[in-house]
Amino acid sequence: MAHTYEELKKKTVAELRDIAKDLQHDAVQGYTQLNKEHLLPALCTALGIDAREHHAAQGAIKIAARSRMKELRAKRQQAVDTRDGEALKAIRREYHRLNHQLRAAARAGSA
Repeated sequence: MAHTYEELKKKTVAELRDIAKDLQHDAVQGYTQLNKEHLLPALCTALGIDAREHHAAQGAIKIAARSRMKELRAKRQQAVDTRDGEALKAIRREYHRLNHQLRAAARAGSA
């Protein structure tokens, strides 16, 4: 059965050890003593899964969000100059949503 990094990340340590039990690879030697933090990269190595693949996807989200936030800062200044309260409110809400996306991406990358 082919596994992905995200699929393995969601599994428990016991499930990861069951997968490692069936593998004959140097990376998973001593799998019974490994915790999830060490077992996950070892399994990725043994199964030939690119563990950095999910980082690239998160990076694309961050780049898009940051560029949109830069546009919103310019629009905000225009709305302040014209005293457009409705536009300011909409800009603040979208900026807040983008900040939330960035924080969620940061948490996903560190977990």
